[in-house]
Amino acid sequence: MLCFSGVSVDYGTGADVVHAIADTSLCVERGTVLALIGASGCGKSTLLRVGAGLVQPTAGTITSDGVPIDPRTLRIGFLPQNYGLLAWKTVRENILLGAQIKGEWSTERVSAFDELVAELGLSDLLERYPRELSGGQQQRVGLARVFLLSPDLLLMDEPFSALDAITRESMQEVFLSLWKKQAVTTLLVTHYVEEALTLAGRIAVMRGTPGRVAEIMDNPYAGDLAHRSSQAFFAMGQELRAKIAGGV
Repeated sequence: MLCFSGVSVDYGTGADVVHAIADTSLCVERGTVLALIGASGCGKSTLLRVGAGLVQPTAGTITSDGVPIDPRTLRIGFLPQNYGLLAWKTVRENILLGAQIKGEWSTERVSAFDELVAELGLSDLLERYPRELSGGQQQRVGLARVFLLSPDLLLMDEPFSALDAITRESMQEVFLSLWKKQAVTTLLVTHYVEEALTLAGRIAVMRGTPGRVAEIMDNPYAGDLAHRSSQAFFAMGQELRAKIAGGV
């Protein structure tokens, strides 16, 4: 569904150039979740923004089903770390924003809207503004907006990192519940090992400066919350930490 081929990204020119990503190739298969994980500064968020069309690569190509990616024709749901809510719009208006921008808000989507806000516990909050919500509630609004769009591709940039541990785990469960209904192709940036193991069927480890994908591993525990407290889950987490550090 989404392929990066030989992608490099430089910021600046001449003596001031910063090499953020070098010669990175990666494919996200349709209907799967792939997590990008690695130390700060290794280019995870830059690669995600390249996929969203927000950053132009210095070299390489980004394709969707073999065709150069075009955000104007592809429905891309983008969920940033700060939830991306507009402070001057109500919860209802924020949720509808993506579908309206794409010109896809219609009477047929009303039932989908009602179902989403009910499942996310937002029915009584629709006339509030973001400043009147907790972090977890704001995150639910962000999830409602991207899933209402029924995106072809979902890009998430550390979406739960600003939440406390208990709320973060709760929001991971909410995401999985929504994702299983749409199975949207998802690229997730996270620096939490347990989050990658909980949500992503494949995990790409990025290392170095400039950043590169050093390894991609399959994850048998994705989507099965019962494994989060198992010894095998813990052991795989330790293995993944070692790979991030470059020790394996």
